[in-house]
Amino acid sequence: MENTIISLRDVAVSYDGEQVLGGFHLDIRDGEFVTLLGPSGCGKTTVLRTIGGFIQPDTGGVFFYGKNITALPPHKREVNTIFQKYALFPHLNVYDNIAFGMRIKGKSEKEVKKTVHEMLDMVNLSGYAHRGVGQLSGGQQQRVAIARALANEPKVLLLDEPLGALDLKLRKDMQVELKKIQQQTGITFVFVTHDQEEALSMSDTVVVMDGGDIQQIGTPTDIYNEPKNAFVADFIGESNILDGMMLEDFQVKFAGHSFQCLDKGFGKNTPVDVVIRPEDIDVVQADSTHITGEVTNVTFKGVHYEIIVDVAGFKWMIQSTDCREVGDRIGLSLTPDDIHVMAKSPYSGMFGDYSTFSDEMDQDMQAEGGVEDED
Repeated sequence: MENTIISLRDVAVSYDGEQVLGGFHLDIRDGEFVTLLGPSGCGKTTVLRTIGGFIQPDTGGVFFYGKNITALPPHKREVNTIFQKYALFPHLNVYDNIAFGMRIKGKSEKEVKKTVHEMLDMVNLSGYAHRGVGQLSGGQQQRVAIARALANEPKVLLLDEPLGALDLKLRKDMQVELKKIQQQTGITFVFVTHDQEEALSMSDTVVVMDGGDIQQIGTPTDIYNEPKNAFVADFIGESNILDGMMLEDFQVKFAGHSFQCLDKGFGKNTPVDVVIRPEDIDVVQADSTHITGEVTNVTFKGVHYEIIVDVAGFKWMIQSTDCREVGDRIGLSLTPDDIHVMAKSPYSGMFGDYSTFSDEMDQDMQAEGGVEDED
């Protein structure tokens, strides 16, 4: 692949006899913002640490511009890593934290001074050079960690859940900031997160992982609009995922109705999974030509109402600006563009029905996934 800066080839990694990655392949292009996205324990941090040299794979190799660097220690790779805990030196001020790596490399103080001030400027911390790191907020410490990493002129910057410790507003600000810095410097960023919104808003390429395997690689738009399987469809945004039957090209049947769709190539009368995003469903009058159901739950979300509808025992989620009352019978209107057909996979039947859905449960699941353990 042209412009490939990093390749992982057939990489296998085990912890305590349990395989985390097996036969793992990934190519990362020069100058790209790549996000490894997946639930806790899916192997994304292991991939990052393997690229950084902190983990030696059991088999397979890590290649940098085509050269095998598997045996190179971290400090000899043209790669810098920023962890969730920023690991700044508490006894050094901001200037000396940023200068540290350059001084180790034997750069002149004149060069050091010029680069430190350029970096402070880039991360919007001009005037903070002589502050102690203990006097800084979480977001400011994060930016010092980024400046320190960039001062070493790495070819690749690895970021392991670096925004995890920040509050929501600061996280969003830092997402914009990081994307801007990546575009300014042209350095390859490899970013690890379990936050789908973060991945979609920042990345050129998203690598969705589960169980040590890549489920899909693509642009944020591709992954949202054209998920490859039920896992990806469920993990990236909300999805109604139904059992369907591909009758023929451009014709699919689900929820007791046949629909025109834009998908083809599945063969005739083939069982498939069908994804409908909640925001793509129009609420209409209940009649025999539409899928119909009874509203069982309505939650106001600010921009829209989240409406749960029972259609013959399967609970759909709809996001609509029109309010409906619990107990209302409504019709669901779909265009061919709203319907996405996927091949059956081991994830089929595991996601996409909102029978057990509640805000409280959603929060519990987020709390569980909120801390990324060692993958």
